[in-house]
Amino acid sequence: MKKRGQSFSLSLLLMLVLAVVLAGCGSNNAASTNATNAPATNAGTTGETAATTEPATEKPKVAFVYIGPPGDGGYTYQHDQGRLYMEKELGIKADFVENVPESADAERIITELAQSHDIVFTTSFGYMDFTLNVAGKFPNVKFLHASGYKTAENMGTYFGKNYQASYLSGIAAGKMTKNNQLGYVGAFPISEVIYNLNAFTLGAQSVNPDVKVSVVWTNTWYDPTTERQAAISLLDKGADVLMAYQDSPATLQAAAERGAFAGGNDSDMGKYAPDNYLTNPVWNWGPYYVKAVKSVMDGTWTNEQYSGDMADGMVELAPFGSKVPEDVKTLVEAAKAKIISGELDVFTGPITDNKDAVKVQEGQKLTLEEVLGMNWLVKGVEGTIPN
Repeated sequence: MKKRGQSFSLSLLLMLVLAVVLAGCGSNNAASTNATNAPATNAGTTGETAATTEPATEKPKVAFVYIGPPGDGGYTYQHDQGRLYMEKELGIKADFVENVPESADAERIITELAQSHDIVFTTSFGYMDFTLNVAGKFPNVKFLHASGYKTAENMGTYFGKNYQASYLSGIAAGKMTKNNQLGYVGAFPISEVIYNLNAFTLGAQSVNPDVKVSVVWTNTWYDPTTERQAAISLLDKGADVLMAYQDSPATLQAAAERGAFAGGNDSDMGKYAPDNYLTNPVWNWGPYYVKAVKSVMDGTWTNEQYSGDMADGMVELAPFGSKVPEDVKTLVEAAKAKIISGELDVFTGPITDNKDAVKVQEGQKLTLEEVLGMNWLVKGVEGTIPN
């Protein structure tokens, strides 16, 4: 082995190599470090990330933070389909981290992603404050948070009026019930779930004024066992049509075992029990993800609070199950056309809560801000909102 000072030519060669390496490192921007620095634990990746030598405005590095696994068949699955759509349309490979809890772990993971990406999408309500905290530390990174209401100079929000599709699902349920007793498996008693429950109930009442809706809160987004238990409790109470604002098809599967109709949420869940499937709201995130990433690439990005709907295609209604009659389909499709045209607004008065207080006067409509802050249950919902 050669000792120090033994070969001048070798030392000179090493110095030249070191100079080249340092020059290369100095040309990289800190916000565009190699994506392999992203969290390895629980991380999924679709392949090599965009080359670090490309400017962020031309080929940004994109990452997603998921509340559940892409294989949940519901909410995270739809976000992942949107990611894949974006990759195909823009030729950008994106990273993702799945099963991220809505806790301090989220802030740690978002921070690690921000160190090596130009755009970070955080896809669950509980990530809001953690995303905001990280955004303040990385001003050159763009953050997009799903379903929240807080923004920063480099942080926007996005979601959609999925309550429009919940209303349509309610119409189908109101026509399919035999005993006027519906059941709703709700995730958390937050505004997002509350206004969808209310829209579902109003839709059912629009075709069946005698219908009642019982709600059970699971306090989880994705827990098939808990969701199944909640569904069974509603079936035991006499509900013959169920709807679930959850991320798995567990409610639908439990209903099918009892011969009841049901729908899920987020994606088309008909394949899990086609003969007992009703329909349900579906997210179509792909076009938005393309729009958002392209706006960063061309320098037009703003920290907007984007709200899609059935008219622009972000919110859709899943195909009906095989046993849904044609007259029910026709009724739902007619209401859908009115929603898309703007003729029908889901939260138009008169609307009374389940404590007999008038919340929306006849002829008035709730603003989007009022809908997003909803903390009351419409008349006909049998249940309460826990503190």
